[in-house]
Amino acid sequence: MKQKIQIGLCGLGTVGSGVVQILQEHQEQIRYKLGCEVEVVKVLVKNKDKKRAYINSDLLTTDSAEITDNPAIDIVVEVMGGLESTYQVLERSIRNRKHIVTANKDLMAEHGHKLFALSQEYDTDIYYEASVAGGIPILRSLSDGLASDKIQKVMGIVNGTTNFILTKMTDEKLSFDTVLKEAQELGFAEADPTADVEGLDAARKMTLLANLAFKMPVAYSDVQVSGITSISQQDIEFAGKLGYIVKLIGIAAMDDGKVEVSVEPTLLPEAHPLAQVKNEYNAVYVYGQAVGETMFYGPGAGGLPTATAVVSDLMDVVKNIRLGVSGKAYVQPQYKTALKDDTQKHAKYFVRVEAEDQTGAFHAVTNVFAGQNVSFAKILQLPHSKSKTAEVVMVTHKHSKQQIENSIMQLEKLDVVKRVISCYRVDGED
Repeated sequence: MKQKIQIGLCGLGTVGSGVVQILQEHQEQIRYKLGCEVEVVKVLVKNKDKKRAYINSDLLTTDSAEITDNPAIDIVVEVMGGLESTYQVLERSIRNRKHIVTANKDLMAEHGHKLFALSQEYDTDIYYEASVAGGIPILRSLSDGLASDKIQKVMGIVNGTTNFILTKMTDEKLSFDTVLKEAQELGFAEADPTADVEGLDAARKMTLLANLAFKMPVAYSDVQVSGITSISQQDIEFAGKLGYIVKLIGIAAMDDGKVEVSVEPTLLPEAHPLAQVKNEYNAVYVYGQAVGETMFYGPGAGGLPTATAVVSDLMDVVKNIRLGVSGKAYVQPQYKTALKDDTQKHAKYFVRVEAEDQTGAFHAVTNVFAGQNVSFAKILQLPHSKSKTAEVVMVTHKHSKQQIENSIMQLEKLDVVKRVISCYRVDGED
């Protein structure tokens, strides 16, 4: 039995440095739990001359082959990001019978199925807990802690940048542009924030969660995605008047053997636990047939929280190596892909319409919804003081997405309707 497990680390940025720091500072505890030493013996970086904390410069390399083709290395830890070139590194590592731990959500959402198939062929492990919600152990909870249950729905805040922006917009009544600039200055948002604010980052995470929760292959392209750039201060204020808070929510649900996965602005009741998750924090709400409702909360990003998830995965891989059960963690999907169409996706919706403030306008608007058999749970009508228009704000009962979309199309054709301002999902209530 091996007394020392050797690691090749790909990437030494915020997360990679955190991995090295934890392995060094928690070395005694890790050795006690595993019964062996874990040592980083080679680190792939872009610039060998850059000064690094916690690592000897002799271990640095710019040649990935020094990791992928090194027979002494047992596990490759990938925290450098990237897609196609990174896939090539991990593929070659697996073919050389190395186990993989990654924090790369983009890679796993796009190429995870190929890597899993290859890992089974070569009896290696792939662990990717840190790719979804940073320091929150949601994948481990779904695959182990809730393994005996039948998961019906997973919904959550899985992007800290958008949650920070919406929290500031709600609590401090600031505009989207103002808060985005602050988020960039604080390092919560990238210089190009598209992946976050358009929901793309969250969609990749929901792809991974849906695959695991429902044991069904779901592709990134199967996720319906809407971002937060269209959310105005007025949307947030009207939602508040009706008792809701606006969040960017990822939702994956299975009914009658069919799945829907989306990332979209969603109104949650103020009392819902997810509505109270603020700033850059993440939370995932899981509905199980047996367990009922559970919620997982914590930092969704950051060097040390994410590195903690990486090292926890690393320790699981080491345990498997020492037990001789490597390559057995991955389970093939139990079901073939079956996606709901828009007639099978049911939810409540928040709709804002600007209409002429004249006799019959409100009746015309409500008639459109009645024609699609859509009814309302809440309605507000607020005349504008400076114009001859009024805003009609509605929350529907639960109806199909197709009914709502048909209603919106008909509204836009009405002469008395100036514009349909917004339409967002409402969730988290009966």
